[in-house]
Amino acid sequence: MTWTSHHRRADVLREVIRTADSRLDRRLPMDVAGVAETFGDDVTLLGALQLRWHTRLAGRIERELADQPLDLPRAVAVAWRRAAEDMPGVRAVIDHHVAHPSSPEMARTTAIAAGKEHELLALMAGRASAPGDAARRAGRAIESAARASYVPGAVPRQPPAPSLVQRLKAVLAA
Repeated sequence: MTWTSHHRRADVLREVIRTADSRLDRRLPMDVAGVAETFGDDVTLLGALQLRWHTRLAGRIERELADQPLDLPRAVAVAWRRAAEDMPGVRAVIDHHVAHPSSPEMARTTAIAAGKEHELLALMAGRASAPGDAARRAGRAIESAARASYVPGAVPRQPPAPSLVQRLKAVLAA
């Protein structure tokens, strides 16, 4: 992949994400200009969206764990919800295609991605010590807890007052 094609792909993906987040219709935005040329098919595009989601989720988890190091499961659930609030259309597209894959290949790839996401949630929350079935079950439970307070497309709440850890970090940094 050349520098130009890589950046073109990134530009198209940003437009796909913007479109999905503005539409909130759960449809994969295959109609965005440049999608057919840069991604080719729906499985490849969905894979790119899942990678962006996973990257956002991992970043949110790191941030929450830095702020709430004493309650890992809660921090991870909050991170999932905040990532979903950041990318509501992307989350809706992923959820729809996990539930209704358009092909056996999409079913396989979405199942693998969901399993990896659940393992990440469980491992980061301290609910599992290694990837596997137990981690995926624990991760699904954490995701379910996060979804209980998630309203797709809702405007994110104002950030809460700084936690004790945040205040201590600020004092130590000063």
